Amino acid sequence: MGTKLKNYSHSIVTKIFIFLLAILCFSGVIKAFVDIEIIRNSDFSTVFEESYFHSKSYVQESEALISDLTTLIREYKSEEHILNGGTISEEELRMEEETLYYDFQAHSLRYNPEQSEAKNYEVFKEEYADKITSLRDQLIKGDLKQFHLLLQRVEEYKNPLFYASDGVNIYTNSPKGEKENFKSYPSYMIFEDYKRELFPKELEENEYLLSHLTYLNEMNQDSQVISIAFPEKFLQESIKEWEANKEAAERGLLIFIGFSLGFILIFIYLMLVTGRKFFKDEEVHLHALDKIYNDIKILLCLGLIMLWVVLLDAVPFQSMEIMVIPLTVPIATAGFVLILSLIRHLKNRTFMKHSFIYVVLSKFIAFIRNVYESGSVGVKTVLIVVGYPILVAVTFFIFPITIGFAAWFALKKIKAFQAIQEGVERIKDGEIHHSIEVDGKGEFSRLASNINRITDGLNKAVDNELKSERLKTELITNVSHDIRTPLTSIITYVDLLKQENDPVKMAEYIEVLEQKSKRLKVMTDDLFEAAKASSGNIPVQLEKIDIVSLINQGLGEVSDKIEASELTFKLNHPEEKVFMLADGRLLWRSIENVLSNIFKYALKGSRVYIDIENQGNEILLTFKNISAYELNISADELMERFTRGDESRLSEGSGLGLSITKSLIEIQKGRFLIQVDGDLFKAVIYMPKYK
Repeated sequence: MGTKLKNYSHSIVTKIFIFLLAILCFSGVIKAFVDIEIIRNSDFSTVFEESYFHSKSYVQESEALISDLTTLIREYKSEEHILNGGTISEEELRMEEETLYYDFQAHSLRYNPEQSEAKNYEVFKEEYADKITSLRDQLIKGDLKQFHLLLQRVEEYKNPLFYASDGVNIYTNSPKGEKENFKSYPSYMIFEDYKRELFPKELEENEYLLSHLTYLNEMNQDSQVISIAFPEKFLQESIKEWEANKEAAERGLLIFIGFSLGFILIFIYLMLVTGRKFFKDEEVHLHALDKIYNDIKILLCLGLIMLWVVLLDAVPFQSMEIMVIPLTVPIATAGFVLILSLIRHLKNRTFMKHSFIYVVLSKFIAFIRNVYESGSVGVKTVLIVVGYPILVAVTFFIFPITIGFAAWFALKKIKAFQAIQEGVERIKDGEIHHSIEVDGKGEFSRLASNINRITDGLNKAVDNELKSERLKTELITNVSHDIRTPLTSIITYVDLLKQENDPVKMAEYIEVLEQKSKRLKVMTDDLFEAAKASSGNIPVQLEKIDIVSLINQGLGEVSDKIEASELTFKLNHPEEKVFMLADGRLLWRSIENVLSNIFKYALKGSRVYIDIENQGNEILLTFKNISAYELNISADELMERFTRGDESRLSEGSGLGLSITKSLIEIQKGRFLIQVDGDLFKAVIYMPKYK
């Protein structure tokens, strides 16, 4: 079931299908929003309005009308009032006169900057006398024009009915004339004597009336009054329209919420599966589109949004309901493809790094750093001398910060120099293990690193010398011990042989002498071979070796030793032929040493495993056996010369076998390792694969 879910949940077909569903849901969200907010010129708040008298629509019926009436009775009043200059203030005249004075300063030849301002102003009044006189007439004409435009707009209102008066001038479209008659209508608003009278009383709870009151607060004077009335027929038509809009808003809101929830859930799913082949896939798989820089994709998304707004604005109002889906689908498809690409980079943690700005800045910084770090001290000095004034010029508004940064940089370099100086003094005085610590990647850091490498090399040389001295001491001790034992036996039996006349005992003494002399010869030969192997003075002829055949042939040659040791050999190898590049003679000598070590130290009756593995460019040959002795010695110590698995040194052998094997393998461009795990002993040979 889990495999089927993995196959379907992240398949390309499923992803495309879910993506199309996301586009469908998003288009539904946009369609519902446009239908309510633009086409019906309403909003979703209509859903929460209890009645028409609590609605924004009721207020909007008279909002513009009240604003115009307020302007009429408060500012313009009447044509006579405008012609008499009632709308012109001294402040307004003064500002217009100042505008003319600025024109005089800029264009008049009579303006003298060396004269006082008062004298220039007298010259201005003389030269611009006609224009100054006509200023008042121009302002009156402008106000008169605005008055007639406003009056024309007010007279075009048929409904609602209105009555406005400043105590002298009256503006109304009511057939009943007087303001007192307005209370006979089913709904009215009367603003007079700093009071308001609203009907029905539900209007007192209409929060949108506050916008009306801002206009009315400016005209609240004893003589001014504004009355608004809604006739029965007009009111019923408005209520019916509001109810239709409310029903459409409720339906649109349900559609909006449904599509929104569907889109959110689907888009979350797309965010989870995009770039993955299954849910636990840790790798993010990028596509060709993901090569576009992320900041460019963000700009493209913003451009698509602007394109959608421009295209929708260009659509005729009557065609908007039909065209909104065809416009939204292709633009949303392109946009979501870009957004999913950005999400893949977020999941891949390359959102910032895969941006054009980041790439440009990082390359510029890397270029400066490379020039600075790879150049000589002279180049760096020139960069600092040239670059710092440029930095100060560019960042002049934060000059103290720039100075602080320069001081910090200089102090850091001084401390680095002092650390190097102190470290060199300590190393010179004999503290060869001292390490100079300098942060960063500059010239001083490289100098400190080079000095540390010199001390590391010196330490290594000292350690190697100490190890060499220790090995020489152990070599002399072990050679003395191992050679003295058979040599002492030879001397003893020679003396006995001189004194013995019995032929039988003489034969026994001669046999012992032969064994001890052969033992001494073996040790001498091993020592000579170890010296040759470690010096590398052995001719090597690399050729194609069938390692499986070599092992089988070798095991056949030592079958008598295998039987004597009661060991069981298990050979594991690939079915196909395995060839390595080696010298057959030296390779078998190495393997023979390893087998000899097994015969001497392996537990009798145990198993010996020989594994051959093909590791691409190398062939791995592993020998595993259980030791008859307790291996309380490290693998590194076992590799040293004249070291044996039995510390008592009672077993046969010179202790040179593993060391000789390591040298022989290395001169064939291979590697030899030994591993100890409890009583388990492993000898590992890596050889180049024959190609």
